[in-house]
Parts: sequence; structure tokens; C-alpha cells
Amino acid sequence: MNERVRNVQPEVLSDNWYTLRKIHFEYRRADGTWQAQSREAYDRGNGAAILLYNRTRGTVILTRQFRMPTFVNGNPDGLLIEVPAGLLDRDNPEDCIRRETEEETGFRVHEVRKVFETYMSPGSVTELLYLFVAEYDRSMQVDDGGGIAHEQEDIEVLELPFAQAMAMVASGEIRDGKTILLLQYAALHQLL
Repeated sequence: MNERVRNVQPEVLSDNWYTLRKIHFEYRRADGTWQAQSREAYDRGNGAAILLYNRTRGTVILTRQFRMPTFVNGNPDGLLIEVPAGLLDRDNPEDCIRRETEEETGFRVHEVRKVFETYMSPGSVTELLYLFVAEYDRSMQVDDGGGIAHEQEDIEVLELPFAQAMAMVASGEIRDGKTILLLQYAALHQLL
């Protein structure tokens, strides 16, 4: 029991890909009164994302892949440019992001640095996202990447000059929140 939330009653609406629940509860408002409320929450688990950067070359590794939710919301081809990312499943965030980086980009990174944790859409999605940065160089490339076929991944790996990636944020070509946050982190902390 929380001092502000009581009588929590979750109702599963869908348990197909991930779990969508409608949660009925009472919330104590700032004036002390209790108010009955209902909210839907989509639980897909927690995730991790990483910006790979090469200080010497001034480049970053990004990915491009089809994202159906963006397509149904007006993104004409459904393609989105993003940093490598994935769900933790049962891994800790560091192991997850090393695995996802290799699967998606073909680069095997060892030294990753967590820069922060964030909720990207806290009004409807439960996911806590762990954000990392890591340096890369060509000696770390073990294959071409592209994702895992049986997970229906079809990922294009992009190596871009950092200045170009930042210009793509400014122009709206990069619209993914976690990617924008990590690119801005790199700029603020002068990683490149």
C-alpha cells in the first residue's frame, strides 16, 4: 500500500505480444480526497539502448528498421533511425546491450558506460530504459549485424558522421526519443 494509491485492481485486456492492463485504483489528490481512476498500462518489460561512437573518426553507429506503430501514426514508410536497443528479457542491462549491439550492428563491445535511466512514455508504457554509450572501432566488428531473422528483424546498419546525425535530428529525419537523447548526451559531454 502506498500513501497516495490504494485498492489497485488490474484487469488484463491483452496478453498477446506483451501485456496490456487496465488498472482501476484510488488516488489521493493533493487536497487529501480520494478519487477513483482507471488507466491502461502496456507492459513490455525494461530495455536498454546504446550510442556507439568513434572519437577518432567522428562517427556514430545507428540503425534503420521498420516500426509499425510509427507507420500507423503517419510515418510514410515506417522506417525509423535509432540507436541499437532491445528488451532486457532476463539479462541485466549491461549484458543485454552488449548482446543487442552485436545482433543489430555486428560490433562486439566490452566496455559500456551507463549514462542514465529514463521512462520514455510514462503515461502508458511501463518500460524503464537504460541508456549507454561505448566507443567502437573496426577491430570490434565480428559480422555484418542486421538483427536476428527468427525475431523478424531486418535492420540496416548506418555509420554516420556525428555532425550529420545531429543535423538529421534538427531536420526531423531522426525522430526516435532514445536516439535524440543519446546524441544530445554525446554533444553535451563532447564525446566526439
